[in-house]
Amino acid sequence: MDSIDEILGELPLPPYVTAEDVTFAVRAVTVHAAEQWPDGPRCRNDRAPHPCRLHRWGRQVLIRRGLREREIEVLITKQTAGQP
Repeated sequence: MDSIDEILGELPLPPYVTAEDVTFAVRAVTVHAAEQWPDGPRCRNDRAPHPCRLHRWGRQVLIRRGLREREIEVLITKQTAGQP
């Protein structure tokens, strides 16, 4: 975990997950996907150690909505490859 993560803590999860939350979560996990750097995986958006706060938040929202880890990985792969 990055030092800023230690200071700010985790982003709060919504009390119940709406369709709008899912839209934001999909965007969070795809925009904040991992990118390999010499010192290890980093967020491709903000270069924080991966998974960054927004990626973790998005993943947790999608899990609360009922997606499995494998489904989330497929979603990330499709979105980052530019597939619908």
